[in-house]
Amino acid sequence: MLKLGETQTLTIAEITEHGAYLTDEEKSEEVLLPGRQIPEGAKAGGRVEVFLYRDSEDRLIATTKQPKLHLHEVGWLTVAAVNRTGAFLDWGLDKDLLLPYHEQPRDAHVKEGEECLAAVYIDKSGRLCATMNVYPYLRTDSPYHTGDRVNGTVYETSGNFGMFVAVDDCFSALIPKKELVRPLRVGETISARVTRVRPDGKLDLSLREKAMYQMDSDCGTLLRILDERGGKLPFTDKADPERIREEVHMSKSEFKRAVGHLMKEGRVKITPDSIERI
Repeated sequence: MLKLGETQTLTIAEITEHGAYLTDEEKSEEVLLPGRQIPEGAKAGGRVEVFLYRDSEDRLIATTKQPKLHLHEVGWLTVAAVNRTGAFLDWGLDKDLLLPYHEQPRDAHVKEGEECLAAVYIDKSGRLCATMNVYPYLRTDSPYHTGDRVNGTVYETSGNFGMFVAVDDCFSALIPKKELVRPLRVGETISARVTRVRPDGKLDLSLREKAMYQMDSDCGTLLRILDERGGKLPFTDKADPERIREEVHMSKSEFKRAVGHLMKEGRVKITPDSIERI
């Protein structure tokens, strides 16, 4: 069986002026390998390793070149061009890979020359295309455990769940909404801590350290912000969690903990409507 988007070793059935016609083991299907790509010394009955894709006329074609990504693989590709259809990604073959607009984040369409994290899939027309929605193609067998530090790429945002991350650009992970202490953008590379390995193998992440290590950092951050604002914040630890997150990039509980610690040290005080440096 000929497999679109995959590398296969096929048999040369015959060589003509157009190229070599290759067949699978069952000899039920044939595909053309253009003449310029026929390996030196090849002859009928020989075997050749090829990748199968569709040419500019949507015909199944073989190539001895290897693409940067195969079917369902995830990786970084460069945008070679953009038009009304979408973006075209350089994946190492003569024909660039289409990334349709509907497979890009609505608020983060790619531009020529940019790199994007994408996966290869087969669309409804039977063509190989790219998608930036890599969620279905990420692995859930990571080697990481709770407490480990990891690096990953943000690939999708969700107002309900948080930010979806591809750890090592191949493992499925999420930064829950409550852990989003600072704005992140699609395509951004982040360092995070694993807070949970779910039963299905997916990872939950946090941008912050464990509380015992985070305290000193939060206190230092709060003092720096107070100094930058003339020694006063125009709200208290009773403020709305979203305002606290937006103003100081901390959760409400982290903010309250830092304020309480600094108060005990005599470095800040709380008034009815503000927090002030002492």
